[in-house]
Amino acid sequence: MLEKSPIIEVAKKACPAVITIVISKDLPKVEGFYFFPYGPGQKFIFPKLKKGREKTKIGGGSGFIVSSEGYVVTCSHVVGDPEAEYAVILDPKRKYPAKILAKDPLVDLAVLKINDKSLPSLELADSDRIELGETVVAIGNPLGEFDDTLSSGIVSGLSRKITAYSGLPLKATSLRGLIQTDAAINPGNSGGPLVNMDGMVIGVNTAQVLGAQNIGFAIPINYARNILEEVRKYGKIKRPFLGVRYVILNPEIAKANKLPVDYGALIVRESLGESAIVKGSAAAKGGLKEYDIILESNGEKITEESPLADFLAKQRIGGEINFKVLREGKEINLKVKLEEKKSKTTF
Repeated sequence: MLEKSPIIEVAKKACPAVITIVISKDLPKVEGFYFFPYGPGQKFIFPKLKKGREKTKIGGGSGFIVSSEGYVVTCSHVVGDPEAEYAVILDPKRKYPAKILAKDPLVDLAVLKINDKSLPSLELADSDRIELGETVVAIGNPLGEFDDTLSSGIVSGLSRKITAYSGLPLKATSLRGLIQTDAAINPGNSGGPLVNMDGMVIGVNTAQVLGAQNIGFAIPINYARNILEEVRKYGKIKRPFLGVRYVILNPEIAKANKLPVDYGALIVRESLGESAIVKGSAAAKGGLKEYDIILESNGEKITEESPLADFLAKQRIGGEINFKVLREGKEINLKVKLEEKKSKTTF
């Protein structure tokens, strides 16, 4: 008699708490489509609109329940549209409107809440104890159609750094400390759990490499654990807030712009009409100015490998930072007291 795969028990334990997230939006009603020829074998397609609007499904993702009270973990990019509505489908008979409690684009994680107090949930493992080569299972809703899909593999790498792109227009996000796995992760899997052979969550599936086979990435679950603790305690994510927009320098950027250093964080606005320093912020109160280059934070050199965002993520609200700053060719030292983050676009 053939021995049953241990993944069967993992599926029984984990799948009941894995959910589908449906994204909907009020859009103009479409009656049909016009087709116009454009060159050999090509056509332009134009929608024929009717009066009025209707709720339309525009996408989907995955997530998982982490407590019987209805807390759900997913990826920030899955619930990134502020104008959309989100619903959680647990099974064909159970569908819930979802409230977004917190989003942290820096680590691509979000916490949702659904109103039910008798839900299955997954136990969180300690992602600091993951071993290279460990067998894992990715669970999710690939392509928004195939719920409770499992794919198995191993932990292929640890502490990976990638730049991920999502949305239209494409928005880049740098993610660090990721788990690399060869378990298949497809569009729609984002936000689903990566579990170990005990059925415990070690990561949150977040990205795949287009054009490659068996290269996927997951966010270590310890990141989500910290966010969950803050949401339960404060009802939101509490993050230190500096109040600057900046670019991390490297040799290429420094050479192209004839800068005196090839490392650090150059404080600069991203577009016209905005400010590089948020008015009334910790940065403004501490004396930072546009075109300053932050070289060090509490003696730590700011580089692409050790960026300012990573440093700030380790700090506490109310904590003081000693910055070494290059301003107009001279090094100066500034002391800044961090405040609570209130902006979604600055750090």
